[in-house]
Amino acid sequence: MLKIKGVLIIAFLVLTQCVWSQSDMTVQGTSPDLYLLHTVQPKETWYGIGRIYNVSPKEIATLSGVAMDKLNIGQQLKVPLSAHNFTQDGKKGADEVFVPVYHIVQEKEWMYRISQNHNKIPVETLEKWNSVTNDHLQAGMKLVVGYLKVKTAHSPLAATGLKKIVVPATAPAVTTPKPPVETVAQTKPTETKPAETKHEEPKAVEAKKEELKKEEMKKEDLKKEIGAPATTTEEKSSKTSAPVTPATEANYTGYKGGYFRSMYNSNGKSTAGNAGIFRSTSGWKDGKYYALMNNVPVGTIVKISYNSTNRSIYAKVLGQLPEMRESVGLTVRLSDAAAAELGAEMGKFYVDVAY
Repeated sequence: MLKIKGVLIIAFLVLTQCVWSQSDMTVQGTSPDLYLLHTVQPKETWYGIGRIYNVSPKEIATLSGVAMDKLNIGQQLKVPLSAHNFTQDGKKGADEVFVPVYHIVQEKEWMYRISQNHNKIPVETLEKWNSVTNDHLQAGMKLVVGYLKVKTAHSPLAATGLKKIVVPATAPAVTTPKPPVETVAQTKPTETKPAETKHEEPKAVEAKKEELKKEEMKKEDLKKEIGAPATTTEEKSSKTSAPVTPATEANYTGYKGGYFRSMYNSNGKSTAGNAGIFRSTSGWKDGKYYALMNNVPVGTIVKISYNSTNRSIYAKVLGQLPEMRESVGLTVRLSDAAAAELGAEMGKFYVDVAY
């Protein structure tokens, strides 16, 4: 009896190794269309493959674009990762275990982009599962981005599965980043209406008016600091509205890289990609250039180089790229004054970023 059990255990381990060799458990595609690749082995059936990955054979055939009457040795099939057999929140059935699936980090790829491509899993969760922070990512790293849920009694993959995974309780859901102008609107002091003044002395009324005026001036100064257009009066708007013409305009001479040039301190990090532009009053008269960029701490001074004109500027990072259609495919967005000194026209243009 013991010999029979030993033979069965050895056979199961061999089968497990075989299954692992035909699928490296690397996630393919981007959310919501994530899948694994399975290479058909001798004597495998549609039913057996479905049991390995806890998914209907029909779903595999549909995603793979093949008919279920054909199954050839060496054929590659796409195995869908859906809510039924894939989890990132630690939930599973009592008869299931977790099998990790991976993403291979690409050149100049950061946690935020990996998060977005894998169902917007919180960056904190990725860091916890892989014991690595965004700053230590390197091309070629294998990151766990989720877990395949397989039946303990059906799938040979279950032999290496986990019964429990840790999901950080404090990990916030991925939220839509807001542009800096909106941030100011959210954080501005709550305006309070002056109390009824029917019975107040004239001096008290004047004092309240003066206080409200000072508060308004403070808000305007804060908006100017991050490049938001003034909004109080027509006169202020006409004085501070930013031109959107390129740097060749006669009354614009540039600032030799900008106000933040002397504050730049490179940490040896760099990336490259398309840049976009956002409107700002800042920079046209004071050389203060600003940028929106993911995975870079707010306040960081970055060097932006535009090879088409051989020009560079230095900008302060205000926050992340806003989650909107205009940000798709962008590495950074620059204030229009910064783009003007670079000599870039309105629209997308390719830049190198160092910080």
